[in-house]
Amino acid sequence: MDIVKEVLDKQAKEAEKYKPINVVKHEEVKIDAGRLMISDPNIFSEEIKENTEAYLSNLTRDNVQLLVNSIWELPTERLDEHIVVKLPKPSFALPRARKLPVPRAPTKWEQFAKEKGIVKRKKDKKVYDEELGKWVPTYGYQKYKAEREKDWVLEVPQNLDPMTDMFQKKKDLKNEKIAKNEISRMKNIARAQKVDMPRVGFVSEESASAKDLLVAATIAKASTASVGKFQASLPKEKTARGIGVKELIPGAQKRKRPINNAMEKSEQIEVVDKLLKKRPKIDVEKAVQIQKREDREEREKKPVEKKKKGGSKSKHAKKFTKKPKSGMGRAGNKKPAGRKRR
Repeated sequence: MDIVKEVLDKQAKEAEKYKPINVVKHEEVKIDAGRLMISDPNIFSEEIKENTEAYLSNLTRDNVQLLVNSIWELPTERLDEHIVVKLPKPSFALPRARKLPVPRAPTKWEQFAKEKGIVKRKKDKKVYDEELGKWVPTYGYQKYKAEREKDWVLEVPQNLDPMTDMFQKKKDLKNEKIAKNEISRMKNIARAQKVDMPRVGFVSEESASAKDLLVAATIAKASTASVGKFQASLPKEKTARGIGVKELIPGAQKRKRPINNAMEKSEQIEVVDKLLKKRPKIDVEKAVQIQKREDREEREKKPVEKKKKGGSKSKHAKKFTKKPKSGMGRAGNKKPAGRKRR
């Protein structure tokens, strides 16, 4: 009997290791197989106070078992001797900590290539050089070594000083190209992020146009402490014009002469005098025409009085007659015509 009891106890202990796959919950859990996520709405029991770790481990095991059961309910297929399950679309919307990534804005060259239909061709890693008679890489330090081996001597042009170091000049031009590419890269980034970026000048006097040189000379002239006020002009010198040139000149918008108390007072008095002496301009002909028109309108509005025929005269009317001249009265008073005697 003792042997049978030991065997049963041993089997019971082994059975405790393998818990059943069927889990019963008071409330149905929500399973999202697409995200491999399970949400348990059941309330914790009082057992959590007695043994917290054991309770949580058992609860986790039961929920994982439910999730695995739901996965095995999905259609399966065999791939390379392995059973594969195709997960459905997720049904639970997870919140994002950050906004969705925006596609990168195209650069100027990419826009131009798209408009013209230019397709980027993949460059070969190595190109055969006929002068060296070997394969040379298209980039990297091996290409630099090949160029030094190839250009071991450089010819000085006739328009330059015979003592010009052409190797140093070639190095400077390469550095300028690198700087120009870096400026273009920064401009593309600023354009994509919609950041206002100040304009820059040219890289060198050799690669600059006449307009760039004119803008640079205007900026250099206005870069003094007096903002170019006392700088002498060159013969036949032109001033740079165009959009954005004034913004490049330092202090062009804030160019003001220093003002002291006396100057400020005189300027204010001058402004007041102009305001007081200012008289409105009068157009005499226009004023006369307006007055005539107003008089004519008044006459038209006033009713015309008609005179009565044979009407009695007013009592207070006075009769005015001309005073007779001397010798021109009645006929009896007339003097005889003849020669006057003295």
